[in-house]
Amino acid sequence: MSNSAKTLKIIHAGALHQVMERCVEHFSKHMPNLEFKVSGIGSREAARKLLSGEIYDIIALADQALFAELLVPDLVKDYFIFAADQMVIAYSRFSKGSSQITPDNWTDELLKPGVTFARSSHHLDPCGYRTLMVWQLAESYYSKAGLCSKLEENCIPYTVYPKSLDLARALFKGSVDYAFLYSSEAEYLGLPYIPLPAKINLSSPAHATFYDQAAVSVESKIPGKKIIIHGKPIEFAIGLSKNSLYPELAHSFMDLLTGPEGNIILEECGFIPC
Repeated sequence: MSNSAKTLKIIHAGALHQVMERCVEHFSKHMPNLEFKVSGIGSREAARKLLSGEIYDIIALADQALFAELLVPDLVKDYFIFAADQMVIAYSRFSKGSSQITPDNWTDELLKPGVTFARSSHHLDPCGYRTLMVWQLAESYYSKAGLCSKLEENCIPYTVYPKSLDLARALFKGSVDYAFLYSSEAEYLGLPYIPLPAKINLSSPAHATFYDQAAVSVESKIPGKKIIIHGKPIEFAIGLSKNSLYPELAHSFMDLLTGPEGNIILEECGFIPC
């Protein structure tokens, strides 16, 4: 079968949009007749699509733990961690109070009257449940009792923004003042952002024990059931679907992403290659 009759199907975390776009462009130079169908959505939603029977060759997620929880061993045999990231607070030129907010006072600035901020859905997107973890950790880190509840009460409903990329678009439009995103997303979109202390931004393996105290309830793969997810350092992972129609091509694409050329792309897109 010629490459012209082949389409490699990839489903990935929305935060990986630019990475996948550039990897596809690079891969296509060597296989110009190969077609690609690439979908970017929230990682939990992506895993559920495989669970529902949809066929993809490659799946790349914003939380490596989702593979063990939902996909291995039935739908994916092996997966590989390829990048790390951190949580930040992004804003735009439209954002109220952007000249005053800092890594030290952000909890007060976000709760000021008239300031709007948002997160993505914790049931669909790891960025959403990681935001809730950041808030829980911040309550402990800053010794501010009730902080997490106040942030939840004042946050724009998560149902408005299913995934973090939707949040970024809202910032560009001025629909929201601040958004909890990955630093990689903020950097490749050219959004300014407030960095957070390493002890709460989920970036450092050295603080893994502290992160573990944060816990969020999310929908499991069994309808109507929920599971508890604990805080961990942010790690992106990629796997080959057992139902892949073109496993050799999928392996070659994964080798590109996890190899030296992929590392350059990841760094240029704001990620930390693993």
